[in-house]
Amino acid sequence: MHDSPKTPTILKGVDWVSDQLSRLCLIIAGIAIVSMTVMFAWLVFGRYVLNDTPTWVEQVSHLLLMVIAFLGAAVGVRQDTHLSVVYFRAVVPSSVRTVFVFISDLLMAGFGGLMFVYGLELTKFKWSTLIPLIQVPEGLRSLPLAVCGALVFLFSTTHLVRLLIGLDERKDSIE
Repeated sequence: MHDSPKTPTILKGVDWVSDQLSRLCLIIAGIAIVSMTVMFAWLVFGRYVLNDTPTWVEQVSHLLLMVIAFLGAAVGVRQDTHLSVVYFRAVVPSSVRTVFVFISDLLMAGFGGLMFVYGLELTKFKWSTLIPLIQVPEGLRSLPLAVCGALVFLFSTTHLVRLLIGLDERKDSIE
């Protein structure tokens, strides 16, 4: 987000933290994608060259897929690149469009909060069970859900605050 002279200091701080979290999510998701690619190359090599399939690859790739999907979704909310339907916003006057954006951000913040709370509950519930073949807690599969929920809540709330104080710089893809 771009700072203007009118941006309150606390919002600048929240933006800086959000940018750093977003960057960290991208780095972690990127490492996960590269790791998954290397693991699947090993899987194919093991299966067809060594005739010995590494069975742990599937379980680890499930974990990595959760990390990639949920961290990527959170970054999409921060950067306003997530999937959205803008048709209704496109056909209404600008003042009504702002109301739609407000409602959308409010719903996203609420959804993120629910993802965090229930993702944490699911993680705690599943933590004592181990994932077969790799022997790590099953709760690791749902931990990215909780992290994503917290980030979506933070990012959506920041968007809401910017919208309410008149500093929202997001543009629909049609503008």
